[in-house]
Amino acid sequence: MALNDEIQFTWLGHGTWKVTSAAGKQILLDAWVMNNPSCPPHLKTVESLDLMLISHGHFDHIWDAVEICHDTHPRVVSIFEIGHWLELKGVAGAGELAMNQGGTQIVEGVRVTMVPAQHSCGITDGDQIVYGGSACGYVIEFENGFTIYFAGDTDVFGDMRLIGQLHRLDAAFLPIGGHFTMGPERAARAVELLGVKVVVPMHFGTFPALSGTPGALAQLVGPTVQVLDLRPGDRI
Repeated sequence: MALNDEIQFTWLGHGTWKVTSAAGKQILLDAWVMNNPSCPPHLKTVESLDLMLISHGHFDHIWDAVEICHDTHPRVVSIFEIGHWLELKGVAGAGELAMNQGGTQIVEGVRVTMVPAQHSCGITDGDQIVYGGSACGYVIEFENGFTIYFAGDTDVFGDMRLIGQLHRLDAAFLPIGGHFTMGPERAARAVELLGVKVVVPMHFGTFPALSGTPGALAQLVGPTVQVLDLRPGDRI
């Protein structure tokens, strides 16, 4: 397996990311693409995918999962209940890699650990909301050792310190919009607990209620922490 030191993260807007791993694997973090109003038009088509990770069942993280899975046939990592729901929607094999918080597995050469998130997880299914297990985050270690914390949707919680102690984190992808997740003030506390020096803000600006900004977070964490200020479509 040929590795390199570069991993590419493309922000599709809101909480969704397309990743090219060190070995060239195509990974989607939370599947809100075609129906995502923040996603640039030229990125709304997912042509190939090796792995999909789903943090929880809210529409702005799972809405396009079924269609993308039918088109690209990736391996899917999610909490047990979401894997079962995807199977019922015709995504064959979606339950095979379903897991739960505290579990770790290696999929497509990438080491994935599911960690808690402080959030809800109902799945909108027609005119009802069905149980989707617990919301979660992921610690993702790529083939070259580069490791990120992908928080999904969450408030700050004390065990973020434990996540930082258990894993050597190179960067944290954190929601900062407020209203449905933590805003900049609480995200700054999360940065402190995690002990990270590079933060990638997400889940802001899509709707008026998500008013937190990277600039506000940067002021709160100070100059020793790099806070990236991205726009949908940017690649890092």
